[in-house]
Amino acid sequence: MALAKDFAPRLMPAPQAAHYIGVSVTKLRELPIPRKILDGKRLYDRLDLDSYADGLATEGELENGGW
Repeated sequence: MALAKDFAPRLMPAPQAAHYIGVSVTKLRELPIPRKILDGKRLYDRLDLDSYADGLATEGELENGGW
């Protein structure tokens, strides 16, 4: 059975995490999203990225959402 490669990995380096949420790497590093450390690498957890995005204000609603 072949492995599917069309999924987001759980832990991502900054360039991939930035692409995942649609911002630049510079902007990603300014956001209050925690990183995990694995073998000396600082990685973003997809669940933390999703949580941050879920907390953002939605256009047309009160703009007090976000972290």
